[in-house]
This record gives sequence, structure tokens and C-alpha cells, in this order.
Amino acid sequence: MMMKKFGSSGLEISLLGFGCWGIGKAMWIGADDSESKRALRLAIDNGINFFDTALVYGNGHSEKLVGEVEKDSRKKLFIASKIPSKKYEWPASDKSRFEASFPKSHIIKCTEESLRNLNRDYIDLMQFHVWNDKWTKYDEWKEAVMKLKEEGKVRYWGISINDHQPHNGIEAGKTGLIDSYQVIFNIFDQKPVEKLFPFCKENSISIIARVPFDEGALTGNVNPSTEFPVGDFRNDYFKGKRKIDVKLRVDEIWNDVKSETASMSEAALRFIISFDAVTSVIPGMRKEKNLKANIASVNKGGLSPRLIEKLKVHKWEKNFYE
Repeated sequence: MMMKKFGSSGLEISLLGFGCWGIGKAMWIGADDSESKRALRLAIDNGINFFDTALVYGNGHSEKLVGEVEKDSRKKLFIASKIPSKKYEWPASDKSRFEASFPKSHIIKCTEESLRNLNRDYIDLMQFHVWNDKWTKYDEWKEAVMKLKEEGKVRYWGISINDHQPHNGIEAGKTGLIDSYQVIFNIFDQKPVEKLFPFCKENSISIIARVPFDEGALTGNVNPSTEFPVGDFRNDYFKGKRKIDVKLRVDEIWNDVKSETASMSEAALRFIISFDAVTSVIPGMRKEKNLKANIASVNKGGLSPRLIEKLKVHKWEKNFYE
């Protein structure tokens, strides 16, 4: 597994990371703990050391699974988690007040809870699960960041950027306190390339690419007849005529990539790792077969410059989370 330097640290994380939302058994319906743990163990055995979870993924369930498997493996992993806004808002709107979203006491309380769930003394990377750059001016979050670093409870800090707002975090990055950004980046959403990637390269800030398959759309497995389990958030994400739109667009992408890739999933991952600003891509992969396929795809390396250029036409301005 290829490793890449994390931020300005001397540490390396795996180019393929493990996105742990799906194993939390909430919103993504259908996870089985024994199956999830097998996938986590297999990931570790194949050299994956970066695991991205969050306090709200199953109300700590995902964190607990990751912590349990880490202890069983007897290997030291690079584990990232996230602090939700006190208001549980996604995204953080311009109307949100800092003191109602991320007061110092809330940042510390959530970090302590995540440490208990993970059964760890420290978290490698703690991220604000949403952000609004107008909050940058407040000292409270900076004080919490420094306090938890000084106490050895958090090594690095990052921001999980609001959906489809890749610019909304750059001001916080200028403080020198941010080591990474987690951002939606895929064949449909290529906006981070414009401003965020150059800023990160200039300032040695890591990029963690999330939603590489656009919640399944870019696997090629979503079509008008696709059904999701009751209670699964994808029923809302792909509501109305969205499945039809997705199918038409993905078919066009496949026509462009099929000469160079074996599947849409492979094309989606290899597109992302073609950009050197990306430190790690974190698909959800709670099933062993998907994990193995993703490892094989990433090990093939990036796409050709010619194909990357061609895929620019498939940018799609949308927000299915609304």
C-alpha cells in the first residue's frame, strides 16, 4: 500500500484510507459488526493504517469498533475522528453562531468521549465535523485546540469541510492550526482543485478525499430500479428523478474511462489519487469484497493525464444533500 506524508509531520498514512461511517449502523443501513470487523482487520493486514471515524457515526459505535480492532491487531494505527457541532448541523450555515456550535467546553467534552470510545490516550487527528470560516476569528476554538494538544490528547487538527464548499475553511488554515482538510472530491465534484488544492500544497496541509463514489453513484450500481433499505439516507439522497440523471451521466463517464479502467469504481478512485495534493481517499468498505477491489484499484495508480483532462467535462454542479 502506497503511503503519503501527513501534513508537515514526519508521519505517513495510507493512500487508501478506511471510511468508517458505514460501519456505525446508522443512516447507512445493513452493517453487520462481525463483517465490519473482518473488513477492518483485512484492511490492516493489507497495509492500511488510516481510519476515519466520528463521534456521531452510530453515536460512538463506529469509534468503538475501530478501537476494538486496533487493540486486537496490536498495531498502532493513525485514527481520525470528528467533533459534531453542538447543534448537530450539516452544513454549518452563515446564520450559525460560533458559541452555539463549537464552544470550548463542547470541543473538550466530545474529544474526551471519543477517547473513551476508542479506548485510547490520544487521537491522531481530530476534525471539526462542519465549519464556517467566519468562526476563525474566535479564540475559544484555538484555545481548545492548543489545550488538547498540550495535554497530549490530540496530535493534529483538521476540518471536515461543508458539503460542496471547498473554500470554506481556508481562512482557518491560515492560522497554522489546521493540518488537514476532509473534502468532497470526485469526478462530479472537482471544485477543490481550483483553490483548496493549491493552498494546501503551498502550506503543507493534507487533503483527505471523502465521498469518492458520490454515495454509490460513481460505482455504476445506481439506476432507476435501485432500492435501498428502509431508513437508509440514500433513499433521500437519490430521491425523485436523481437515479435517472445519475445513470445517464455515469454511462457517459464509462464511455470515456472503459479503455483505461476495468470498472467505474476503479475509475472513480484512480481519478482522485491522480492529484498529488490528495494524501488519502476514504471510501466506505464494510464488505471484504469491496475492500479488496478498492485496494487493487489504488495499487494501479492514477489515470493518464489525457484521461484526467477529458474527465473535466463531467463536472456536475449539484447538492443532493439539500
